[in-house]
Amino acid sequence: MAKRLVDLNCDLGESFGHWTISEAPDDVLLDLISSANVATGFHAGDPNLMDRVVRLAAERGVALGAHPGFRDLQGFGRRVIQARPEELVNDIIYQLGALREFARRHGVRLQHVKPHGALYMEVARDETLSQLLVEALLKSSPETYLYCMDVSVTCTVARAAGLPVIREFYADRDYDNSGSIVFARRMRALDPEEVARKCVRACLEGRVRTVEGDDIEIEFESICFHSDTPGALKIGTAIRAGLIDAGIRIANAAEVAAAA
Repeated sequence: MAKRLVDLNCDLGESFGHWTISEAPDDVLLDLISSANVATGFHAGDPNLMDRVVRLAAERGVALGAHPGFRDLQGFGRRVIQARPEELVNDIIYQLGALREFARRHGVRLQHVKPHGALYMEVARDETLSQLLVEALLKSSPETYLYCMDVSVTCTVARAAGLPVIREFYADRDYDNSGSIVFARRMRALDPEEVARKCVRACLEGRVRTVEGDDIEIEFESICFHSDTPGALKIGTAIRAGLIDAGIRIANAAEVAAAA
């Protein structure tokens, strides 16, 4: 069935002090999206950036999510840190709590949590880590959506436990035949219009072309693009325009889930 309502999310606040990683300013990207994943200090971000992005999101009515990563500023959270699952879950809860306080300061609620980079992929395939994370979120944030891939272990574990999930489609990442994204440490430049067509097709046909050259079915409620992808502003602009032109309305994850 064609999808006529979808969330559009992007990772924001991914800088540190005077160092800037994003390809476009956060305030510009916020005008394109319905949900923001805000870096929480471990892979990028700092308290001043978190406060600023939360304030800007609140002013624009963009839903807010915590984007916790591995404790890896130097590697931008794209290197796997070997640690016990309990330690990693505690790191996630710590980061989530930090962003929640900034959200409270600006009078908004935390809509979701979405692990970043290598941590996202680690949680996606590790059942023990997923189980511990879901158990922790059910106690601390049972109303908070967990963003994940439809084919991930995380999605299966969360749904079985009754934690609400939002499944993602990755606009600026390749897929393999398993339905998982192909993890990339460095991104090549992409054609914004081609990315937009990929997103529209996924919404209308529920299919995506894989790196193996096959078409597979894909299930999702939210489309993600990354602020550090080369040409991120042009990509986000093209996706938004393509969705609207195709008659697909953009709304935050809570609204999309409520309409499902």
